[in-house]
Amino acid sequence: MARSVLFTLFDDVDTLDFCGPLEVFSITGQRATGPVPFTATTVAERVSPPITTRSGLRIIPYYTFANAPQASILVVPGGLGARHERGNPEMLGFIRGQAQKAELVISVCTGALLLGAAGLLDGLTATTHHAALHELAATAPKCTVVTGRRYVDNGKIITSAGITSGIDVALYVVQRLLGAATALETATHIEYPWQPE
Repeated sequence: MARSVLFTLFDDVDTLDFCGPLEVFSITGQRATGPVPFTATTVAERVSPPITTRSGLRIIPYYTFANAPQASILVVPGGLGARHERGNPEMLGFIRGQAQKAELVISVCTGALLLGAAGLLDGLTATTHHAALHELAATAPKCTVVTGRRYVDNGKIITSAGITSGIDVALYVVQRLLGAATALETATHIEYPWQPE
């Protein structure tokens, strides 16, 4: 059965933060026989009016917080909007609730600020965009913040650095769950110069 990958969206989200990893999960296994390993979809607090990304792209999410299915993998992207969403109890409550039963929770870029504000990084090591490391340390003071890493795997919680690192962390998760050969096939198909760790 395919793992469901749920991308949490909000106004002023960075487009590549979610579109990069969404593409990775969506196309993984499409050129093999058998069922696809992932189904990717989107959720936001509302569907109308559409979510507007930082680059001006308008997105109509598939689900709202009220009717979203439980995710196998919850992805929380970043962007300028993540700083505003830190104070949104609906957003933080949704992330906490999904995280309880999710197999994995992944943040991309300043999405780590939302995980930190939700209390999910306490006692863990994490990273984020290089320009927001100090913000993450202030938001999650019980977290060890590191720099110079594309992603940090704590087991269930995985954080990644800025923007394009979302592609790296998605390929890493594919490798972790399905093996290096599958991840490399996906990276080759999207012509992304990825090296497994």
